[in-house]
Amino acid sequence: DVQLQACGGGLVQPGGSLRLSCTGSGLILDNYSVGWWRQAPGKEREGVSKIDFTDSSAGYTDVAKGRFTISRDKAKNTVYLQMNDLKPEDTAVYYCAADRSTLLLEVRTRQYFDAVDFWGQGTQVTVSS
Repeated sequence: DVQLQACGGGLVQPGGSLRLSCTGSGLILDNYSVGWWRQAPGKEREGVSKIDFTDSSAGYTDVAKGRFTISRDKAKNTVYLQMNDLKPEDTAVYYCAADRSTLLLEVRTRQYFDAVDFWGQGTQVTVSS
């Protein structure tokens, strides 16, 4: 049974940091592009960051550039999203996803999301004082 387990969310004050983890079960994440999306209440799911399976190159959308860093730990079969300088607008449920092709962070269609190979269950991040 293939699963992606996302964890590491929580409540943090503005300016604080969190590290999200996405751990694969039943699949080797190193063979997949892995990405993070987020969805705030009443808003569309938006892409945050990805790491490609071909060369482990990282990609970020504007919401993440300069503040978030994505990385892999092959031994732990885990992809991390280090989030620094968090802002209230970062509050959302964060989802990780894995696909055998390059992930498209800019696409927000339901059709695309349904076509992605695997999704994790989401972890809540709340940034509030």
